[in-house]
Amino acid sequence: MPDENASSQELRPHSILSFAKDLPNICSLSGLACTLLAIYFSITGLYAAAMIGMIWAVAFDWADGLIARRMKGRTGDDRIFGGQLDLLIDIVSYGVAPAILLLSYGNFEFIYMIGAFVMLAASALRLSYFSTFGLEGGTHYKGLALDNNSIILVFIFLFESFFSQGIFSIILYASALSLAALNVSQLKTPKFSGNPVNVIILATYTVVITAIYGWKML
Repeated sequence: MPDENASSQELRPHSILSFAKDLPNICSLSGLACTLLAIYFSITGLYAAAMIGMIWAVAFDWADGLIARRMKGRTGDDRIFGGQLDLLIDIVSYGVAPAILLLSYGNFEFIYMIGAFVMLAASALRLSYFSTFGLEGGTHYKGLALDNNSIILVFIFLFESFFSQGIFSIILYASALSLAALNVSQLKTPKFSGNPVNVIILATYTVVITAIYGWKML
């Protein structure tokens, strides 16, 4: 028995940071950095910059999966670790960041805490369900995938200047609750990130969104 334990220890990677050299994980962590920027700019009220951070977080999220599927020589441990890292970052990118955006735009009034919690709870339930059961038939999600939250929210925010802050905060609140409901619904949606055409569409969307919000900041 002691020999088996020693053998098991030898098979383990030398350190946690050894996984940081894996290119897909570097992509995932880059997305996390974009999310952190989005959270920071949401809190400080620079929403155009927050939108850029949110959409680039999605772009890096899609890129890590694309790179992982095309890389050769990745071990089973690499794939499992990368999958877990991706899920943990998703709760921050698509749960925490939109919740803070909602809170900030609502001037951190308590009523917005309810919407923020609903978004976070739906995100946690959605990711736990996916982690347990995976894709249905290997091709479809049950419930709207969380990355769509950011894709949709950055689009909705394009129209923020057409409304007063009070009216748009209601629109944002309603949008957040609607997305949360779709996240935990029975709706079946395809895995968009696995299609090269969709990746090109997202890349184009990311560049356009970055240009629009970049121009708004000038």
